[in-house]
Amino acid sequence: MYAKPGDAVDIAQPVLFQIDAKTQIEIANTLFPNPYSLSRPAWWKDSRGFTFDYNQRGHQTYRVIEVNATDGKARTLLSEDSKTFVDYRGLTPNPRDTGKIYRYDIDGGKEIIWASERDGWEHLYLYDGVTGKLKNQITKGNWVVRAVEKVDEEKRQIWFQASGMYPGKDPYFVHYYRINFDGSDLTPLTEADGNHAVRFSPDRKFYVDSWSRFDQPPVSQLRRTEDRAKLMDLEGGDITALKAAGWQTPEVFSAMGRDGKTDIWGVIFKPSNFDPAKKYAVLENIYAGPQGSFVPKDFSDAAQPLAELGFIVVQIDGMGTNNRSKAFHDVAWQDLKDAGFEDRILWHKAVAAKFSWYDISRVGVYGTSAGGQNSLGALLFHPEFYKVAVSNSGCHDNRMDKIWWNEQWMGWPLGPQYAASSNVDNARLLQGKVLLVMGEMDTNVDPASTLQVVNALIKANKKFDLLYVPGGGHGAGGAYGQRKLQDFFVHNLLGVEPPE
Repeated sequence: MYAKPGDAVDIAQPVLFQIDAKTQIEIANTLFPNPYSLSRPAWWKDSRGFTFDYNQRGHQTYRVIEVNATDGKARTLLSEDSKTFVDYRGLTPNPRDTGKIYRYDIDGGKEIIWASERDGWEHLYLYDGVTGKLKNQITKGNWVVRAVEKVDEEKRQIWFQASGMYPGKDPYFVHYYRINFDGSDLTPLTEADGNHAVRFSPDRKFYVDSWSRFDQPPVSQLRRTEDRAKLMDLEGGDITALKAAGWQTPEVFSAMGRDGKTDIWGVIFKPSNFDPAKKYAVLENIYAGPQGSFVPKDFSDAAQPLAELGFIVVQIDGMGTNNRSKAFHDVAWQDLKDAGFEDRILWHKAVAAKFSWYDISRVGVYGTSAGGQNSLGALLFHPEFYKVAVSNSGCHDNRMDKIWWNEQWMGWPLGPQYAASSNVDNARLLQGKVLLVMGEMDTNVDPASTLQVVNALIKANKKFDLLYVPGGGHGAGGAYGQRKLQDFFVHNLLGVEPPE
């Protein structure tokens, strides 16, 4: 079993040895007194010393510490501090689920490229690696760097992915750019209104730009880097047969969030026999984990099977999820029960105000893992809106789950915020219909988390359904669990008894 929030952690201590003299030099831990973790030491190429990363318990301070190889004295080279959390996971080329820390040493550490959210958005900065002083901010604006593709030290250029640079467009679409170390000559490499994935030739003189969006099947084009000119269309998706079969193009929808100024984005799936004169119950596929954003941006029909039963199926990224501003993300801080519900409900109401077929008197919600916590939380904390839920492998109490994930967002030391967000402690508030699903052998989320909810619901004399899967792992249930989910929503939202 893994360590859980509040558990003791191993305390690492770097040690410096002079090999020739066969002596140990003590390194004072004044600058890294309370580590959640220390990274492996990395020597400078000139052996003047080494650096390591200090991730403080509670994740509100993250430092790059430099130790002098001669006397063992430590100093802070770079530091990130936050009143909420520093998202310490790496800024990698997988921008769907990624953190905010990035470091690149130039010329043996004479300069350092560093990523930070200090101005409220994830951007890149250039530091003097010897003095630790900021030289200049490289990227700037109300948009976010999503990943660094390549650093060209010779040309002093950075190739990177970013989102949100085009006003009025979907702020989650990934685009590719190039910029100089001094922040000049920001060059877009992708232009089409969609979500992009680029593959460069080894010499970076050419690239294949593949992009799509929900209403646009994939397109792949060969382009020349020098002037971004399209040289040829390589391939494109053909959905003629799909449309002929009755497939309804999913609809992207945005509405204002709780602050009245931030747009909340989601997508709407309709059944193939959709009739705008009818009223449709709504199912929300929820996952509000702060580690990423989760509404798919590429061409997909993932929710179509549920829609074909006669539902409108939606997915939304509310505040508290990732890949927007720091303020947007910080909504999750010590309050995972929030789950962006205020924004989600406003989004639902905006859809209903525009489309008469969208029935918000019959809204169900389903999710797995953090989404399992969210879906049950919908009935506990917002029963005036959500009526039916299917909760699979839920992290129902953040004290019961993985230390690294939960202390990142809920903080350390443990305090009353954990009980406030607990589906166990708040099980007595249940209204509506819920189906709990759990796997006996779940190694991701402790299955006892669901059993504690079951115990609390029984003590509170609350009705509920439970699917316990012997030998099942995380997200257990398979085809049988999917049938149970479908039957549960059909019975409780459509008022129809499913066939055997």
